[in-house]
Amino acid sequence: MKILVTGKGGREHALITALSASPEKHELFAYPGSDAIATLATCVSVAGLSQAISWNLQDLIEWMKQNHIDLCMAGEEALLVKDRGLANLCAEAGIPCWGPLKEIAQLEASKGFAKKFLKRHGIPTADFTICTNAEEAKAALTETPIVLKFDGLAAGKGVAVCTSKEEAEQFVEDVMEKRCFGAGDLLVEKCLTGPEISVFASVCDDSYQILMPARDYKRIRDNDQGPNTGGMGAVASLKLAEPALMQRIEREIVKPTVEGIRKDGLRYRGFLYFGLMLTPTGPQVIEYNCRFGDPEAEAVLPMVRGDFATYVFEAAKGNLKPELIQFAPGWSICLISASAGYPASSHSGDVISGLEHVSGARVYHCGTKKNAAGQFETNGGRVLAVVAQGETRVEARDKAYAESAKVTFDGLQRRSDIGKMHFE
Repeated sequence: MKILVTGKGGREHALITALSASPEKHELFAYPGSDAIATLATCVSVAGLSQAISWNLQDLIEWMKQNHIDLCMAGEEALLVKDRGLANLCAEAGIPCWGPLKEIAQLEASKGFAKKFLKRHGIPTADFTICTNAEEAKAALTETPIVLKFDGLAAGKGVAVCTSKEEAEQFVEDVMEKRCFGAGDLLVEKCLTGPEISVFASVCDDSYQILMPARDYKRIRDNDQGPNTGGMGAVASLKLAEPALMQRIEREIVKPTVEGIRKDGLRYRGFLYFGLMLTPTGPQVIEYNCRFGDPEAEAVLPMVRGDFATYVFEAAKGNLKPELIQFAPGWSICLISASAGYPASSHSGDVISGLEHVSGARVYHCGTKKNAAGQFETNGGRVLAVVAQGETRVEARDKAYAESAKVTFDGLQRRSDIGKMHFE
């Protein structure tokens, strides 16, 4: 089987690693991929697609047709909503795609769409107001703390939890006047309290399978201080949530979401991420993502056992077969190493040392490239994910930190409380 994965970061490195571990050896491709991914898959170059700004989806579809690709897996979200939509064009070309159609991928691309969907189908979520300009947004700042969300894709950085009115007004100005994320509305939401949990499901039309839950750490510094990032680490385990809680999440959130998609006359095939807050009154939806979370994918995917490639291929064709995969017992912990300046900026060109010394842990490359001397160097905000497993959370955490400490580069940022905070 020939499989193409779209994307180039740590999540895609983890997905391709999981596909390569399937019992049968498949021919793997990545677009655009990375120097690290190139050790497992062929990174393809398509005319007109060398830069994200010039991506032409039709060219990519033509390449897949010419190369007889059997399965397209959407790693990142951007192509799902670009132009006519990756999954839509794959469907027209007869190529099974594990990733949702553009119409329902708006659950991630538009927070306003998602909130209206949640309200329409009675799925618990925070109260909200959608504002079209800065004046409306500032008028809606009636309490603190308050949550502000840019209504569009912003690489995990378009959300601010503001503890003062001054902080909130500054974010409003940045988003609505300076347009730091481009054109779009702003959502003003009531701030929910409680621990967060990430729940993933494979959704295939009317069927779904809930996968291993995870918890990520979004802020740059220890004790959840500093600005939001794309994620500084994650913990995954079947023991992360009690069975009763997972049953409630399925009953009140996952099942109504799948049913709501069908009631709206839409079709979903792909991973669906539920970012949840476990409030005192029960779980509520913070956000949807229409793909595997990042860095949660790096924590969850090493725990997959069975035939992952066939599982995804069959589901993309409309046949969800939960029996094809299982999840290992124990715990998995992912630590992110970020570059200098992140998340406000990123730094490229810093040589990475110590990768060859990592043992008994996986290293996924989120933002790296090889220099002329063949050394890996930084090439983005989040640089590396070091992931280790253990029978207990403490064992997995100790291993992950011990192995991560072997890897260094100038300006490195790494939290010291992943897998500890929220547990002790």
